[in-house]
Amino acid sequence: MLSTMLSPEFEALSAEILCAKSLGAKSLGDPTDGELLVALHRDLARLEHLISRVAQSFDSAGGFVADGSRSASAWIAAHCGVASSRAHRELARGRLCVGHPAIDQAFGQGAISTEHVDAVVRVASAATEESLATHEHELVDRASELSAADFNRLMSYFAQLADPDGADEAARARRERRNVTLNSSFGGMFLGTMTLDAISGEIVKSELGRISDQMFHEDVAEAKARLGAEPKREDLARTSAQRRADALVEMATRSRSAPADAARPAPLFSVVIDHPSLVQGVRDAMTRRLCELSSRTIVTPSELVPFFDTAVIERVLFRSPVRAEVGAKARFFSGATRRAIEVRDLCCTFPGCEVPAHRCECDHIVPYAQGGETTQENGRMLCGFHNRLRNRSECLAEEHDRGLERDTRDGP
Repeated sequence: MLSTMLSPEFEALSAEILCAKSLGAKSLGDPTDGELLVALHRDLARLEHLISRVAQSFDSAGGFVADGSRSASAWIAAHCGVASSRAHRELARGRLCVGHPAIDQAFGQGAISTEHVDAVVRVASAATEESLATHEHELVDRASELSAADFNRLMSYFAQLADPDGADEAARARRERRNVTLNSSFGGMFLGTMTLDAISGEIVKSELGRISDQMFHEDVAEAKARLGAEPKREDLARTSAQRRADALVEMATRSRSAPADAARPAPLFSVVIDHPSLVQGVRDAMTRRLCELSSRTIVTPSELVPFFDTAVIERVLFRSPVRAEVGAKARFFSGATRRAIEVRDLCCTFPGCEVPAHRCECDHIVPYAQGGETTQENGRMLCGFHNRLRNRSECLAEEHDRGLERDTRDGP
């Protein structure tokens, strides 16, 4: 019986969870106890693995048929009080684990999370099965090292190379799903929804964000003048949502007022050669590809084709992990050093931060005030929060050092 086969494993896991719960009750007062949190997440992954395997066995044995349920996922949703989407995910994980022992073992040990497994499930198909079987152990190794977001990007590239036709078809399907609705309500308000493919969405989002940022600085300046002090967010005249709404209206107004023959902005395509992150993947053949938007959204090469006639192309050649040479382009902009660092770092370099590089600040690793040079080797991208955090930490450290000097000078 399945219950008999799994009971020792289940009892051992239950005992560990109870032990961790007991330790957690004593340690909840310590906000720095990250080790306990990591251990609990590993146990959660092991429990999710066990649930997935039991769900898959239940499905294979037809256990849902007895009470007339339509499917195993319907039975799980009805009897376990979970959403049908979660039941589907549990069954999909279980089926993946059955056919891939390395993933099964790592998931069962808590070495990889449900998000890592779901990333593999997302690309698993008859067309990618052979490649998955070939690279399974390497994918597990990478999953154990990468964050869920980075591993998800890796699997997107994997899907493009393992099944290029399928990736192009999926891209076309996403493009076909684009739609915008805007209808007036009985009260005179307008209500709508928006669904855009990756490139179209990036175009709209970046311009909407650019105008919203301008309006934010205007609101801050107005509030500062009104209050005579640095304003808090609640002191601003508009909320973030209201600024986005006003920015959308401003976009429409500018479109209406622009001359018909006005020059259209040209997209910038960066051709990256020997990027340092590309030589650290599953295999060179799988990772020597970089096809991402500035937001780090992965797209297929075929999605870029419609823009080639109007795009500006720049070449970025990496001579070393920290040295990038940005080639000349038709419409070169100031700040080639910053551009090279953006292309190299891709996003905020603080571990786990996903803010895209174009929305980050370029920070000196060795501060400029301490003789640090403004070069690629001494530059890195940090989002505003982490750049300020670094500066605050350095200021506190300097104050601490000055305090120690005073204490030593003044004596006990």
